[in-house]
Amino acid sequence: MAGSLESPSRDGLVTFLPHRLNRHPVVVRGLTADELWVCAGLSGTAGLVVGVPLAWLTHSIAMVPTLIVAGIGIGVFVGGGLLRRWKRGRPDTWLYRQLQWRLALCYPVLTAHTGGSQLITRSGWWSTRRLRPDPSLRRGRP
Repeated sequence: MAGSLESPSRDGLVTFLPHRLNRHPVVVRGLTADELWVCAGLSGTAGLVVGVPLAWLTHSIAMVPTLIVAGIGIGVFVGGGLLRRWKRGRPDTWLYRQLQWRLALCYPVLTAHTGGSQLITRSGWWSTRRLRPDPSLRRGRP
């Protein structure tokens, strides 16, 4: 088969590369593996923060792991839905660039650690420093 997609071209290059080759696969509820770990970690930490005082009040140490597991379940369910809605129709790196941009605006000290120093955070009018058009460049004039 001369036009096969699997056969290499004359110079040894592969003529077909899958479009989604370098994308992270979706694991649960629209979250990639990295996003799932962050979501589970943050919601587990929230469950721990709520579970420790509640365990002290109820005199039951079992409240801590129960609320951690419940927090992870709720966090993945709710966080997955929210992130899926936020990321819909946007590029793959949108979420990470958005987080870098927010950190660069709110916490400029952290920009060196998060890679936000490469982002443009200036707002305002940009100028090309051309104030008047050159009359000799107008169309229709000799």
